Amino acid sequence: TLEDQQHLDSLCSRRADGSMSLIWAPLLPQETADQLLHKMATTGILNDTTVGIFRNCKELRLRRASIRCCPVSAEGFCLALCPHRLQELDASWVPEGLTGADIVSGLASNLECRSSLQRLSLNGLRLDWESLEEDVVGFSSLQGLRTLNLANTDLTDAVLEDICTLPQLETLDISCSAVSKLTALLECKNTLKSLIAHRLRQLDMSPARLLFVLSQLHALRHLDFSDDHFSVDDSDGRDGDETVRQLLEGSPQVLPSLVSLDISGRKRITEAAVRVFVEARSSFVFLGLLATGVSSCEVLSSRENLKVTGEANEKQVCEALRRYRDRECFTREALIHLYNLTTDIDKPRPDMLKLVLGGMQSHPTSLHVHLVATACAFNLTTQDLAEAMPVSLLTSTVTQLLFAMKTFPSHQQVQKNCLLALCSDYILQDVPFDKYLAATLVINWLSSHEDPTLQRMAVAVISILVAKLSTEETAQLSKDVFIMKQLLAIVQQKAMVGVVDSTLKFALSALWNLTDEMPAAARNFIECQGLELYEEVLESYYTEPSIQQKILGLLNNLAEVEELQADLLEEDLLEHILSLLQDSQVEVGVRYFAGGILAHLTSRPEAWTLDEELRSTILHQLHTSIMTWTQLEREMVSYRSFRPFCPLLQTCQPSGVQLWAVWAIHLVCSQNTSHYSSMLEKESVTELLKALAAHPDTHGDIKGLSENILRMVEQHQSHSGAFDNQTGPRNS
Repeated sequence: TLEDQQHLDSLCSRRADGSMSLIWAPLLPQETADQLLHKMATTGILNDTTVGIFRNCKELRLRRASIRCCPVSAEGFCLALCPHRLQELDASWVPEGLTGADIVSGLASNLECRSSLQRLSLNGLRLDWESLEEDVVGFSSLQGLRTLNLANTDLTDAVLEDICTLPQLETLDISCSAVSKLTALLECKNTLKSLIAHRLRQLDMSPARLLFVLSQLHALRHLDFSDDHFSVDDSDGRDGDETVRQLLEGSPQVLPSLVSLDISGRKRITEAAVRVFVEARSSFVFLGLLATGVSSCEVLSSRENLKVTGEANEKQVCEALRRYRDRECFTREALIHLYNLTTDIDKPRPDMLKLVLGGMQSHPTSLHVHLVATACAFNLTTQDLAEAMPVSLLTSTVTQLLFAMKTFPSHQQVQKNCLLALCSDYILQDVPFDKYLAATLVINWLSSHEDPTLQRMAVAVISILVAKLSTEETAQLSKDVFIMKQLLAIVQQKAMVGVVDSTLKFALSALWNLTDEMPAAARNFIECQGLELYEEVLESYYTEPSIQQKILGLLNNLAEVEELQADLLEEDLLEHILSLLQDSQVEVGVRYFAGGILAHLTSRPEAWTLDEELRSTILHQLHTSIMTWTQLEREMVSYRSFRPFCPLLQTCQPSGVQLWAVWAIHLVCSQNTSHYSSMLEKESVTELLKALAAHPDTHGDIKGLSENILRMVEQHQSHSGAFDNQTGPRNS
């Protein structure tokens, strides 16, 4: 959206009042102007300044305008939109103090609009009718209106009377408004086809009077008289419930055109009444019965083309999620039933996941909705189910889960649901989403939770995410000392009791990846007393190669940073690492990393501060030990680049240092030739290897391995004819 904004800026100049105007505006096809406004509204760049471009109403002619949720003021609205011959306007939920009164008086000031405007939606606005001057006409001045949405407004009985004089009014939504009487509807009884009157809390009419008014609406085809069943006061809506009961049990001569009735959330309805009603109306197409307790009535399943919202089966629950996307109370209710339906699901259901996602997107700040929706999302993507879903749907779902983690940071269950859903190998490895954001959110969550199962999952997720970050993102993340402290605290917590579990392994892997060619992170690690901790862990876990390998891998990352080498020059530490290098009982993987640390530290004689004899011993043992290593089958390490190897490959280096570097390059090249061959070429390492192979003083062992690597590169080049620039896996 920033790009869209910049693009728009480049096409516009500014008027004296700061609003935008197109520098050059061709006469656009009418639909294009509508699409442009819609696009600006949905990408979030429509506001008081940018809406100014629509003041050019000769070139940009609007017919169907939407400024839904966009911060547009009364003045901006009047100048940019009122001069157009509008047919439709959606100004729902505009946040900037634009009132219904501003909109109606603005539209009525354009004589053409008075007859052309057919649909108007002011859902969620303050009408502020009192602010209108006495002589200003109301809704009735917009004589062409057929559809009017005033849900969630301060609509009053007086304004409703004015509305009902509209000669062509067909659809009216007065849900959640302050209306207390519906008698005014008798004025439009011959035109009104659809009445949506969900949750009229202040309705004050006897059931008999209410039923009389409704029964006069001869043209009515759709009636929504549903109620929010979460309402606190049980007596509320009792008259409405009674009206519904009488309507269901009454004669089919009442509302003869009715084909759709929504009474979801109404209490005190009986199955018998529903049966009587449905049997008497053969052309009925929809019945809303969610949260009424009667949706399992048998007659409903016998009618094939009757759609029902309810909780009796999957079809009814999905229908409810589709229909009630904008109603928090019903979305939550339907999700609760969907959760129960999906606890043991074994077939992938992308259709259901889409509905869950829709509910979350429609109610971004509703804890009630997200609590159940995140649990449903987990049920629908668990185990192998995710792999059968469209990747774009999973991306949207994970994005929404991360949004939930961000929105409800202290709600344990929401965080737990999101974490459970994220903890899927397939999602973490193969689905594109903001891995950096995910890593920071999970790390923040980790800081306040001790539950071992969840801790294990969180650390596993972090470990996989860190390995997926770009170099820039890793650098950004590794600057954060808080993250380093979190992961080190877990290592310490595990090491204190001496356990070997996946939480410890994942934490060590994450730290290893975070410090990989990241000097700032390596410095943080030392400042957070990581080195002392690692020395202890290295000694106490001497029989655990998988732990030792990860510890030595990180120490290798430190040893590559010249200014940190002094911190590693401790006699006890180096003696211990040397003993691992020499011990033929120790796995080659462990000896390999031990060798790497020693090779880096001995490659700079000018920085060596310990006994010279120790350095000579290390150099001798490096050569002797490496020559006994067997080639490894499985991939044990991967490199972002060979830059840290360049100093070790100089012809002036001792043979032990050269040998370790050449052996390491040979190892990864033989395991992933295509990836590393191109890296060797790109980073000019082949030149260093050629120099080593040609130099008269180079040891025969090193010459042999260098020539081998060069052969592999050559074969790869002749075989592929082009470089393959894929990125390799990271330390696992």
